[in-house]
Amino acid sequence: MDNVYTVLMTAITTLGGATAWRYYEKRAAKKEDDERWIKNDCTSRISKLETLLSESSKEKDEMRAIILNLTAQVAELRTRIEYLQNQI
Repeated sequence: MDNVYTVLMTAITTLGGATAWRYYEKRAAKKEDDERWIKNDCTSRISKLETLLSESSKEKDEMRAIILNLTAQVAELRTRIEYLQNQI
């Protein structure tokens, strides 16, 4: 009777161990998939942010050029106004 219990316990332990092993394998695979997804998501977000930063830098340079042009025009208009006021 002891041998039957030993065989039965060995069978249960072996099956339980195999089931636990499959569970831990699936758990590790899911964790790896989650980490891979997070890595890919972060990579795509970084790419988008770099693109936005580059575009904003170009826009800033364009705005700076426009402001310099407008400043020159204002200075020219001030000079003309002073000249016209002196003529009156």
